[in-house]
Amino acid sequence: MSSSHEDLYRKLRYEFDRSELLDEALTHPSAVKGGRRAVTSGGDYERLEFLGDRVLGLVVAHDLLARFEDADAGQLARRYNALVRRETLADVAREIDLGRHLVLARSERGAGGANKPAILANACEALIGALFMDGGLEPAARFIHHYWDAKADALVRAPKDSKTELQEWAHSVGKEPPNYVLVDQEGAAHNPVFTMRAEVDGYAPAEGSGTSKRVAEQAAAAAFLAQVSGSRSANEG
Repeated sequence: MSSSHEDLYRKLRYEFDRSELLDEALTHPSAVKGGRRAVTSGGDYERLEFLGDRVLGLVVAHDLLARFEDADAGQLARRYNALVRRETLADVAREIDLGRHLVLARSERGAGGANKPAILANACEALIGALFMDGGLEPAARFIHHYWDAKADALVRAPKDSKTELQEWAHSVGKEPPNYVLVDQEGAAHNPVFTMRAEVDGYAPAEGSGTSKRVAEQAAAAAFLAQVSGSRSANEG
């Protein structure tokens, strides 16, 4: 066991047979130059991130079916999206202090890369992928259940669809349905990040990001609702 990762092994409740998989999962692309890692030999976390995203989705979807036997597909989807979104992954990464173990270029670390939600979320998915590659589904699922079960338990009621809620709000204030505009698209081809802007005539727009346009629209709608809710609270105060 690497002494530098001893604390992480304890939180994972798993010790890797192929430690190079863990090293790869902890290596940000900024630490790789010309296809070779700038710090030690090996690759970055993007391939394992690709796998981990699918493993997380499988385990969470299967768990939701078992937990909420009477929920329809829409209710399951809203719970699923809440559990696999970037913010949830970043929260888990912070719980296990993953940022402290990340290998980043000096410039990226200096820019606060070890604390960026997107990097933490990507590395968390890569970690799940590494667990799967090293030990199969069992250690990956055990890790997911340990850190996600309480979050799933909290979703007794399915989160309300933010786009639906925003459309209802717009109607209540006499406005046309919200308009959604693509602002930006970035990230690797296998894991793009879209930024969408939600617009309602007469109100300041709000933006949100996600791994698909649909998810980004939901995030933008949620941000818009939080924005108008904050404005109402300030006016009432």
